[in-house]
Amino acid sequence: MAERVAVSPGLLAWARERSGRTVQDLSRSFPKLIEWEAGVQQPTMRQLEGFARATHTPFGFFFLPEPPVENLPITDFRTIGDEPVIRPTPDLLDIIYACQRRQDWYRAFAEENDHDPVSLVGSMSLDADPRSAASALRDTLGFGLDIRSTFQSWSRALDGLRENAEKAGILVMVNGVVDNNTHRKLDPDEFRGFSLVDEYAPVIFINGSDTKAAQIFTLAHELAHIALGESGVSNPNLGSLEENGAVEIWCNSVAAELLVPTESIVVEFRSTADLTMELDRLAKIYRVSTLVVLRRLHDTRAISPTRFRNAFPVELDRVRRLSPKRDESSGNFYNTEPIRMSKRFTRAILADTVGGRTMYRDTFRLLGFSKISTFEELGQKLGVV
Repeated sequence: MAERVAVSPGLLAWARERSGRTVQDLSRSFPKLIEWEAGVQQPTMRQLEGFARATHTPFGFFFLPEPPVENLPITDFRTIGDEPVIRPTPDLLDIIYACQRRQDWYRAFAEENDHDPVSLVGSMSLDADPRSAASALRDTLGFGLDIRSTFQSWSRALDGLRENAEKAGILVMVNGVVDNNTHRKLDPDEFRGFSLVDEYAPVIFINGSDTKAAQIFTLAHELAHIALGESGVSNPNLGSLEENGAVEIWCNSVAAELLVPTESIVVEFRSTADLTMELDRLAKIYRVSTLVVLRRLHDTRAISPTRFRNAFPVELDRVRRLSPKRDESSGNFYNTEPIRMSKRFTRAILADTVGGRTMYRDTFRLLGFSKISTFEELGQKLGVV
């Protein structure tokens, strides 16, 4: 008979709640879960290992005397006013830790190869006027309106901003799941992005499960965080008019100015035109989504808060209907992997591995695959093998 493990019922309940899964859901795989949590019965070692995997809980946690307090390793900018701190899910924690491991590797790589510090990191302060800060960012990132006009669509402009940020030395990672695990989809309601500041290896992570319309604003917002030198988890919401702290207010203002300059839109906007048609027209000018344009019309007082609140859900629904649905698990792996892990990071670690300075097992762990054939084909795709 398999030996039972003396694990605290409270730890089992904590792990279940932490995972966001219900008793009914988990009981399909663990029929005795109710008895375990009641202390009537205990799991075997094999059952406990399976339960740890199912709840994404580090196995060693089950041998602690009481549940640990898990705090985010970076500042949480998602709260508003006096609201309590939001409890992070295992998905958010795991993706932050994964990005930190990649950042650690790239920092060592950059220092060993005598890279210069990334000039954008910490180059601005909260005292800077958002319009001036946005103008400086546009120049640094090569994202002026003249350059944007060359992009065929606002979704392509998003790709362009991401690529230009990487050229400026920032590792931009866009993923809708935890690493390559399609069963662990990230929830944009929990977070839309985060930034990890480092002078040699700044990282921006964008939740790829979010709409493309939201992603470009999140990327611009996190770029402002990098310029400010403030690491943190953010949830910038185009549809919310609530304020949530000086840092987030500043980053939102800079992001908005970066994408749609006030001095331009106040001239371009035709107040007597049909709003929907005007949103489409302005979106083509600025190569951003109509939702970003709508928010800017509110910010510049071209439309009232009431009109904005009424129009936003209608426009959001229209954007969702017009945008093709995209499954994060679909697409060519060799095209999506460099975007998920940062093309700059992926090229660097593949080249370093080929050069014999990084072990294959470390590269596989950081990139999330285990086949040498995958390594070789990805390297060929990026021109480093």
